[in-house]
Amino acid sequence: MDIVKSKAATIKKFNKSTKPTIVLMTRWHATYRCKSRLSKDIGAFKAAKIQEKLTNHTINVAKGIQKKGLAEIKVAIDGIGLKAARKWALLNKVKTIAIQGHGNLGTKMKRQFLKTHSENNISHKNRNPILLIGTDLPSISHFELIQAIHILNEKEMVLGPSSDGGYWLIGLSHKLLNPLCSWPFSGISWGTDKVLQQTIQLASSNKINYQLLQTKNDLDNIMDLSPWLDYKSFLLSASSYQL
Repeated sequence: MDIVKSKAATIKKFNKSTKPTIVLMTRWHATYRCKSRLSKDIGAFKAAKIQEKLTNHTINVAKGIQKKGLAEIKVAIDGIGLKAARKWALLNKVKTIAIQGHGNLGTKMKRQFLKTHSENNISHKNRNPILLIGTDLPSISHFELIQAIHILNEKEMVLGPSSDGGYWLIGLSHKLLNPLCSWPFSGISWGTDKVLQQTIQLASSNKINYQLLQTKNDLDNIMDLSPWLDYKSFLLSASSYQL
């Protein structure tokens, strides 16, 4: 009986020590603070409402993973102060909230990897992989996140390619986090269609074992809305579009 209890405790401890953290990278859904390209097409107010819907959807998907005990979630937000962010997190039942801080996307991502890994070390979760995901994907589901988690059990890195040449997810294993490698965040032309290509090239040159997920389309401009609208009335309905 003692042996059985000991084995169960070992399994529980193992799962806790390797449970990944999923960090959601989003922008505050206020008028003129998000979706600048989409704002030019449908107006800043409606673009902000779409950003809010996308953020809530991504949080709900990630919460589903958390409820299954497969990961812990954290939201890293941009365009709002920490006090206001904490108030928003409380209303939306988000336990862990952080501010992205200044810098380009690479700097912001590196900051979140460093902070999250440091927090995990304090909590004695030093072998936990970390995944960063964007919140511009209406089609994101539990399946892709579970798949990414499983991949990190075998690979050092996982990437979710986006159709614009970037990626909607990046996950790093404990090996790349301790200490945090610098190559995924430097030498990348952020904001261009070369981000994914350059990241893969750097991974290959550093002999990193990686795997790609399904390619998805970020919702950044009016044409990205077309799959969710009637094509024949697309241009007419865009002016009054409500997600």
